[in-house]
Amino acid sequence: MTAHFHAAGVRAAVEGLLRQRVDAIVLVVVDSAVLEAVRALDLSIPLVAAASTARRSPRIVSIDQYRGARSAVRHLAELGHTRILHLAWPPTAPDAAERVRGWRDELSERRLEIVDPVHGDWSAASGYRLGLELEVEPGSALFVGNDHMAIGVLSALRERGIRVPEDVSIVGFDDVPEAGYLYPPLTTVRQDFASLGELIMQKVLVAVEEPETATEDTPLPTHLIVRQSTRPAPGNA
Repeated sequence: MTAHFHAAGVRAAVEGLLRQRVDAIVLVVVDSAVLEAVRALDLSIPLVAAASTARRSPRIVSIDQYRGARSAVRHLAELGHTRILHLAWPPTAPDAAERVRGWRDELSERRLEIVDPVHGDWSAASGYRLGLELEVEPGSALFVGNDHMAIGVLSALRERGIRVPEDVSIVGFDDVPEAGYLYPPLTTVRQDFASLGELIMQKVLVAVEEPETATEDTPLPTHLIVRQSTRPAPGNA
C-alpha cells in the first residue's frame, strides 16, 4: 500500500484481499494515514505492520530509525561538525518522522544549532534539486534521509564546485548497493531488510497459529557504515 492511497482506497484494497480469503495481511507503512485508516477497519484476520512508530504492539515490527539517525548525527558531531543540516523525506512518512526526531534529539543533547529540515521525495532528482538550492558553509555537514537523495546531492554539490568531504561531509541512510561505489563512497546507515522480512513472517505465523503467545519486539538495530564522504571538520583533523 502506497502513500497515494486515501482512506477509501485503503478500504477497497483490504476488502479485495479479504475476498481472496487470505489468512493475514502484511502492511508496509510509508504514510502514517494509511496505518490509521487500516486500524480503523474491523478486520476478521490478523494484521502485521512494518511501521516506524513510538507505539509498541505485538503486531508491529520496525527497524530503529530513531537510533540510526542519532548514530549518523553523532558521527558527524564527533568529527567536529557543529552545523549539521537534515534533508528529509516527506513528513507524512513514519520513517522520516523518526529520523527527524533522532537528528533533532542528538543535536539538542549536544547543544548544537537546529535548522528546520528541508523535505524531498526519496528520489535522487529531489536530492539534486535541494542540493542546488541548499545554503552550505565550509565545514558544514549533511544528514540526508536516504541514499538516493544523497546521490542527487553529491551531483548537485559537484556542479557547484563544493567538494565532498573536503568542504562538506555527507551521511546517507539505507546503504543501497551503489553507496560504496559513488564518488566519494558514501558514509551511510545500514538497515537489515532481510532480518525485517524474517521477523514479519514470524509475526504472521504467530498471529495466525498462536495469537495468545505474541509479544512485543525491540526495533531491529541499524549499523553506521563509515566511508569517504565524511571527514573531520576544518580545524579538527
